[in-house]
Amino acid sequence: MINELKRVYAGKKVFLTGHTGFKGAWLLKILHMLGAEIMGYALEPLQQPNLYEVLQGDSLCHSVIADLRDSAGLKAAVLNFQPDFIFHLAAQPLVRLSYQKPAETFEVNAIGTANLLDAVAQLNKRCDCVLITTDKVYHNYEWERPYHEEDRLGGYDPYSASKACAELVIDSYRNSFFNINTYQQHQKAIAVGRAGNVIGGGDWSKDRLIPDIVRALIGNERIEIRNPDAVRPWQHVMEPLGGYLLLGAKLNTHPQQFAQAYNFGPVVTDALPVSKMVEMAIQAWGSGEYFINQSPNQPHEAGLLKLDINRAAGQLSWLPQYNALEAVENTIQWYKQFYEHRQHIIKFTEQQIGQFLA
Repeated sequence: MINELKRVYAGKKVFLTGHTGFKGAWLLKILHMLGAEIMGYALEPLQQPNLYEVLQGDSLCHSVIADLRDSAGLKAAVLNFQPDFIFHLAAQPLVRLSYQKPAETFEVNAIGTANLLDAVAQLNKRCDCVLITTDKVYHNYEWERPYHEEDRLGGYDPYSASKACAELVIDSYRNSFFNINTYQQHQKAIAVGRAGNVIGGGDWSKDRLIPDIVRALIGNERIEIRNPDAVRPWQHVMEPLGGYLLLGAKLNTHPQQFAQAYNFGPVVTDALPVSKMVEMAIQAWGSGEYFINQSPNQPHEAGLLKLDINRAAGQLSWLPQYNALEAVENTIQWYKQFYEHRQHIIKFTEQQIGQFLA
């Protein structure tokens, strides 16, 4: 895969929003390894430590620290850079935080996406855009059947609803300004990536399963679990990022064919309960124990979610490479390397990327 991606991205200008975040920093590193020229647009990293600074992100791109809600600043950055590709990852990404800051979550995720597409509409050149939402955009009936791309969108919590709103924004812009039937006039291809629950080294976010596990293990504390039976489509961070890059490459060769939404998730048998993921993490770490704390006052989170990946498999020839156990093991290995041999963590990250893309 790596040679195919290098042919597409080497020497190309890539505008990456959310480059200071967990997934964004991984994608930034991958794009740099592929030889792309990158402009990142995002807020300052939210916590210490953070993957962007660990990977020395300022040396990998031209970094613009700014807010998606600054429409004028975002437009100026896009138009000045004149990108060949755009990957839009910037978001307020946390379900529990969305209950604390609902209006801000809608602003960032829905209006921020509209601001970016406003800028794209004024870009007087060809540009292939992959906009990232989430697996949680689907109206969740908590049924066993995996959700496919044509299922109803919706959202119980503000985060999920804001991402569903972002999808409506994208669909409107794609129909109104970037219609595939008039592609030769505007030359903008707009695709959407919907990823499952992503794990991987370098995530220190609050209220996420793996970061919470690692913090407890490092502190020799018992791991607290809020929703042990909640089932999610877990996958290593390289899986969806490889899918986004492959989707961008397909847009580059057949823009009208691939300007649609794609699910990126694990095979159905790797949609596992939280308790199983915790047990695998403890096994990979070599020690640890957990306890269950199901507070009756905690905010609602879906209990069951699975993704249908047949469209990505059939149209993009994309399939996950790691099963859930391998995803956990690769993740825990990264954290062990960070805490035990931090001076080698950049090289270790490059090795994980190289092994996956090979």
